[in-house]
Amino acid sequence: MTVNVTLVLLPFSAEIVTFVFNLIWSSCRYRGFILVLTFLFYTAYHLSRKPISIVKSELHRNCSTAIRPADLNITNNATWCDWQPFDQDNYQTLFGVLDNSFLVAYAIGMFFSGIFGERVSLRYYLSFGMVMSGVFTCLFGLGFYLNIHTLWYYASIQILNGLMQTTGWPAVVACVGNWFGKGKRGFIMGVWNSHTSVGNILGSLIAGVFVSSSWGMSFIVPGLIIASTGVLCFFFLIERPEDVNCAPPQECEPLLQNAISFLGALRIPGVVEFSLCLLFAKLVSYTFLYWLPLYISNIAHFDAKQAGDMSTLFDVGGILGGILAGLASDYTGGRATTCWVMLILAAPMLFLYNYIGQSSLGTTIGMLLLCGGLVNGPYALITTAVSADLGTHECLRGNSRALSTVTAIIDGTGSIGAALGPLFAGLISHSGWNNVFYMLISADVLACLLLSRLVYKEIRGWCGHIPRARG
Repeated sequence: MTVNVTLVLLPFSAEIVTFVFNLIWSSCRYRGFILVLTFLFYTAYHLSRKPISIVKSELHRNCSTAIRPADLNITNNATWCDWQPFDQDNYQTLFGVLDNSFLVAYAIGMFFSGIFGERVSLRYYLSFGMVMSGVFTCLFGLGFYLNIHTLWYYASIQILNGLMQTTGWPAVVACVGNWFGKGKRGFIMGVWNSHTSVGNILGSLIAGVFVSSSWGMSFIVPGLIIASTGVLCFFFLIERPEDVNCAPPQECEPLLQNAISFLGALRIPGVVEFSLCLLFAKLVSYTFLYWLPLYISNIAHFDAKQAGDMSTLFDVGGILGGILAGLASDYTGGRATTCWVMLILAAPMLFLYNYIGQSSLGTTIGMLLLCGGLVNGPYALITTAVSADLGTHECLRGNSRALSTVTAIIDGTGSIGAALGPLFAGLISHSGWNNVFYMLISADVLACLLLSRLVYKEIRGWCGHIPRARG
């Protein structure tokens, strides 16, 4: 049988994608395909965010240990190898400006991103966001080849990139939520959420390859990767099971037609508590994301590549922690309690890492894995399974269109903490790294306190006082 497909009349059309997949894939295979595809998308998002933390130790380094070219006419023996304007004594503050240019823009944009994500095609939205994120990531790296030494250029690029990166999280969570029900959601999303750590690891390794020779490529290569995944998204993403005549998850009821309002989403039980908890949990996680390689370089005296490679162990621990958190919460039904236990254990582990974490290579590896698991486990659980639970809460009567808005509120609030953590680290580190860790420990304790009411409710449910329900 001949199938006439007029590519001129239907370029890039969703009909072509649907036709091809209907010939190949069954309903269950669609779900696996979407899980893998969205995993790749958000891996690319985090891969493109990581290079700045690796390159920091190259933009300002110990020039006394560097080999000076014979033909170089130097004016300052202490900073000749640094990249202006980061050759000043306040370089940590300047790095904080770069971090917060991205993170503040990300936090502000996230509250609006979910609203847009509900009202436009997720496929177009994600494709546009990834391509533009790739453009701005490459532009940051081009500063090396164009010999740009002005802070405003790099800060402006970070702001624009931060806004573009907000397209990712609400859209991919909404897409996964459309395809998967609540059964084993914690485990499925715990495994799926490892894209965050996988992206950080790949971003560190890729940036590390180029950082000592031409740090511009540490940004350009990840930028090209995320732009390429944007093209992949445009051609292959399927937003909902109904688009390819597949049955929706069994737990889902017929959808409501109207998207939920911002205030309506805030009234969903648990949204405020988990959002504020994520603020402090993400403060800790993103401080490690942006400052751990520099901390390792300063304390253990590794070069930029070695410090970047070592920092990936924190993300390896994060993968294990996210999966463990998902399994535990599925088994117990206690999302809040699982987060609370891991957060309360993280506080003493951070204290120990600061004091004994660099005593030997084995200790460093073990402490990074343990801290990564305990810090990123609750963060991963809240941004995935908890967001999906709350976005399809029973009070919404099956309105999964709330997923994008709820996810944006939770992650947007968390992103405020993500912005504050690196900023405080840059300001506090002048007085010593001990004070930075005291800040992180305090944030963990506050995150635990904010979940106290939900934990108490879950424990009472286990004791038979009230029906147990997530969220």
